[in-house]
Amino acid sequence: MSKINIFALGGLNEDGKNCYVVEVDKDIFVFDAGLKYPRDRLLGIDYIIPCYDYLKENIKRVKGVFLSHGHESNYGALPDILMELPDLPIYGLKFTLEVLKLQLAVDKVNATNLREIKSHSKIDFGDTSIFPIEVTHSIPDSTLYVLNTKDGAIVYTGDFIFDPTMTNHFACDIGRLAYIGKQKVLCLMAESMYAEHEGFTSPSHRVSSFIRSVLHDNENRIIMSVLPAHIYRIQEIFDEVSKTNRKIVIMGKFLQDVVYKALELKYLTINRTKIGDLNSLNEKGTVILISDFKDKPYANLERILRGTDKFVKLMENDTIFITEPMYMGVEKRMVMIMDEFAKRKINVVALNNKEHLLFHPSKEDLMMMINMMKPKYYFPVKGNYKDQVENANLALKLGIDKDNILLKQNGDVVRIIDGELVVNEVRVKVDEILIDGKSSSDVGELVLKDREMLAEAGIVLVTATLDKHTKEILVGPEILTRGFIYVKDNMDILKEASIISERIIKNNISNNYVDYNTIKQEIRSTLGKYLYEETECKPMIITIVGEA
Repeated sequence: MSKINIFALGGLNEDGKNCYVVEVDKDIFVFDAGLKYPRDRLLGIDYIIPCYDYLKENIKRVKGVFLSHGHESNYGALPDILMELPDLPIYGLKFTLEVLKLQLAVDKVNATNLREIKSHSKIDFGDTSIFPIEVTHSIPDSTLYVLNTKDGAIVYTGDFIFDPTMTNHFACDIGRLAYIGKQKVLCLMAESMYAEHEGFTSPSHRVSSFIRSVLHDNENRIIMSVLPAHIYRIQEIFDEVSKTNRKIVIMGKFLQDVVYKALELKYLTINRTKIGDLNSLNEKGTVILISDFKDKPYANLERILRGTDKFVKLMENDTIFITEPMYMGVEKRMVMIMDEFAKRKINVVALNNKEHLLFHPSKEDLMMMINMMKPKYYFPVKGNYKDQVENANLALKLGIDKDNILLKQNGDVVRIIDGELVVNEVRVKVDEILIDGKSSSDVGELVLKDREMLAEAGIVLVTATLDKHTKEILVGPEILTRGFIYVKDNMDILKEASIISERIIKNNISNNYVDYNTIKQEIRSTLGKYLYEETECKPMIITIVGEA
């Protein structure tokens, strides 16, 4: 019998940053290590990863990180983690590791312990074992993991849908899933993103007919924006273009690397004669594939719109086709981009997110998975808390006892001893690491508050130079501003600010001694109050007093 702890370092009550930990006695198994992109006022932050201190502190017990598929929300934290823990074992199916390798190469990170696994091939770890089963998602080699323990299996679904038309590397082995369910499933961890959506996700995720109609209705160039890791969508595009006389030009190194790697490994089936080069770029009917990235949504489209793209220049009869339905957090930006193209009289086509869905399980998919697995305990993961609650309601509807449905937040520990849930209030310390460029050491709450202040009210710089012998003011105080007020229209405010600053400096010089700290504090306080009274703004105030 075993002592099992299950908790999330990230991924609960949020979109992305998925990282789930299962401890079986002394062994630690980690499922996914993803990132998320900031959608609020995290100014200048590129992406966010879960704090992995728990893994560092227990590294000798970590058996490995098991990746469910090659999307950044599931593997994106690894480049940062591997810079500090290069020997951390990383397990994944072939294409998942190939996508990770491409990202590691971009970030110049050396990983020494990537371990390719095969679906339906058991990996033993003493009294426990991992059994991967392929499931259907938008990228090949997506995996559900079965962690076999003495008290039953813990099943982590990753991202999945049920669609029997998706075959080969996109297929789901329903037979093996059903077999696992006939064994003893102790706990099922299933994603929640579309738990409120009625029916199955299929066939709303398939858009071949829509692509066909766009190709038919627009005989001139079509610029298609795609997410590089959504291989199934790229396959749909090539399948439909292959039925026409058009050429496809793939723009952008990362998109080219992903497509050609998928071609090399036979995850994409494409008529290579349909792939054009830069000579085909301006030909009538050419389809141009450009990358869309979740960290900078529609940035490539925006560059084309501004006319600053090195190769792609807008033509009068172009059509813009956004090939992925709108997802949470990009609504305003998508509308803005479409509006700007409309002003240029450029035709824009986009998928309706009510009719077209991403590759995540809806209600019927989830209930089908629950019915097959028949778990004793059900743990909704991945998604906002309202989605987790809706996912929990589905399990309740299917007869799982309310006390056996585990609604948790990041850090909350589910403890199961000898197969039985133990009520506890244990929490693991969790936090977020904010990545700004390539640095995670200088960004915190105070930095973000400073950035917010600068963004909202600008900066006021007070400078003065004192005589190093007499301590009399030689120059200044001068008042410089950026992003605060229009100087020419507010000279009287700046003159008064200089008078206030001069008075404070003189009041803090006595017996040839200058109290610099008090000067800075009083200028920040007194001048801040004056500026707020005059402008109702609170700029950042920095005081520099030197000697000469």
